[in-house]
Amino acid sequence: MNWQADWGLRFRMFLTMFLLFALYIVFAGVMTAYITGGANLLVFAMLFGGMSLVQYYYSDTLTLRSMGAKTVSAEEYPQLHGSVERLSQQADLPKPKVAVMDSNVPNAFATGRNQKNAAVAVTTGLMRTLDQDELDGVIAHELAHVKNRDMMVMTFASLLATIAFMIVRWGAFFGGGGSRGGKGGGGIMVAILVSLIVWIISYLLIRALSRYREYSADRGAAAITGNPSALASALMKISGEMDNVPKNDMREEAEMNAFFIIPIKSGIVGRLFSTHPPTERRIEQLRDLEREMQSF
Repeated sequence: MNWQADWGLRFRMFLTMFLLFALYIVFAGVMTAYITGGANLLVFAMLFGGMSLVQYYYSDTLTLRSMGAKTVSAEEYPQLHGSVERLSQQADLPKPKVAVMDSNVPNAFATGRNQKNAAVAVTTGLMRTLDQDELDGVIAHELAHVKNRDMMVMTFASLLATIAFMIVRWGAFFGGGGSRGGKGGGGIMVAILVSLIVWIISYLLIRALSRYREYSADRGAAAITGNPSALASALMKISGEMDNVPKNDMREEAEMNAFFIIPIKSGIVGRLFSTHPPTERRIEQLRDLEREMQSF
């Protein structure tokens, strides 16, 4: 495997986490100033800390359960396990857990806090849609996410955005209903407004990082398999099949867009704020890589 560290991705992950950390220092300061009563502040701190720990240690299990993906044995899916094991060896990675999601949507995702605690999941629709080389390309793409360690950054960043969004929705609870302390209802509104701003900025930072990491994972898949055209073919097939999937299936899985190999389409606004770059550009990059490999 001709693997090269993606320093552009590493810099973007560092910058994203630094900006989010700075953003949430401001966030915590505002919440301290405007959440009335020490008890409510303690509840906020405990909730934030508890969710962070649970998300860090159980991110793979929680993600798989939320998507209805089940860990499968080698006896149940021998060919799938064989592909994951072979490609993991080529990527110099520990073999992750293998999961299958019963869904018509042809897609795949990886999750987990680090390389030793990772899982790769594919849908039954994906296995029906792709041939073996194409499926290998998709699995290699997910393993590239594991090798790049970008899943942990995305998981943590998403958690922070989720907490800010919870403050927006349940601001009255965290503000004590506006009936105690000197800040009153105005303080509650300030806290909710700041939480909304924090959520929007977090959302945009996550989207910016997510788009770049998909390009990086595509390049990583090409390095692992040595066959960029197989992943390009898989992306074209998956993109084409999305239009034939029932809308109910699409809605159920749209919340996991940032982790899928191709996002669920959701109109003009969805494309504008998409977690992924355009599929056409990803295929063009893979074609360029194919030509570079053939020139050597």
